[in-house]
Amino acid sequence: MLDLHRLRLLTEFAARGSIAKTAAVLGYTPSAVSQQLAALEREAGTALLDRTARRAELTDAGRRLAGHAERILAMVEEAETDLSARATEPAGRVVATAFPSAAVAFAPALARSLRTHPRLTLVLRQTPAREGLRQVRSGEVDVAIVDDWAGRLADEIEMGGSILSCYHLIRDRLVLVVPRTHRAADPWLAAPAGEPSRQAVDRLLAAVGVTPPVLSEFEGMSTIVSLVARGLGIAILPRLAVAAGERRVAVRYLPHGLDLARDVHAVARTASVRRPSVAVIVTALRAAAKALPGQGARTPAPA
Repeated sequence: MLDLHRLRLLTEFAARGSIAKTAAVLGYTPSAVSQQLAALEREAGTALLDRTARRAELTDAGRRLAGHAERILAMVEEAETDLSARATEPAGRVVATAFPSAAVAFAPALARSLRTHPRLTLVLRQTPAREGLRQVRSGEVDVAIVDDWAGRLADEIEMGGSILSCYHLIRDRLVLVVPRTHRAADPWLAAPAGEPSRQAVDRLLAAVGVTPPVLSEFEGMSTIVSLVARGLGIAILPRLAVAAGERRVAVRYLPHGLDLARDVHAVARTASVRRPSVAVIVTALRAAAKALPGQGARTPAPA
C-alpha cells in the first residue's frame, strides 16, 4: 500500500525538482527525503527517480505517480471534508498565508471571524504569492491570498482541473503615495528592479514618457510607505500597501488609462472549501474585500 505521507513528498519533489529543495521546504534533511522516496519506490514496485551523482529527476513512472498522488490526496481531503461538513459549528485549525500587504489588510477581518467562532483556530503566515499557491496545492496551507500582475492566474487554475478554487477579492490599482506635507521636489522611492510591482511602475512611467531618478530601492512596500510618511520621498504603489491607514501619507489616484493594477485572489483546494472552518475564512476575506474602498468580489461565495 502506498503511504500518503510519502506520496505528499513525491508531489513536493515534482514541484521543486530536487531533493535538497524538497527537504528545505519541508524541514527535513536531504537524506531523510531520499530515504522516504526510496521507500515509496519499494511500495510502488518500480523506479520513480532517476538518480545520478549530481541530481535526481522523476522517471516516467514517477511523473505518472506524482499526478495520481495529487488526485489521491485531494480525494482523501474530500472524504475528510465530507465528514467535517456535517458539523454545525466551524471548528479546528485553519492555516492561511498571504503576501505582507494583504496580511495586514485582511488580518482584522480574520480576527473578527475568530471571535464569532470560538472553536476555530487560525494560523496566518506571510509568504510570497507564488509560494503560497504552491503550499495550497501541496496541502501545507488551507487558504492563500495571492496577487496576479499578469491577469492569468484564474485561467491557469481553471485549466489545471478542479483541484483548486480561485475567489477574486480585489482589483488593486497603483496609486501615487505622497507625504501629507508633500513637496514637488521630493525624490522617488521604488521597489528593487525586477519586482512585479516595480515592473508595473516602470511600464506606467514609460507610457507617459517619465523617467524619474530613483533615490533608493527598498525591499518591502511597508518600508517604502514608512519612508514616504517620514517625508523622504514619493512612490507609486498598489493601493493595498496603504490599506492599513498610515495617516502621514496621502493617496493620489492616477488618471484614467494609467490605472495599472494587480488582481488579488483567495485560493483554496476545492475539496477543503466544503469544510465549515475553511468556508468561514474565505467568506471573511470576501467580506473584507468588499469593505475596502471601491472594491468588490466577482465570484460566488463558497457553498
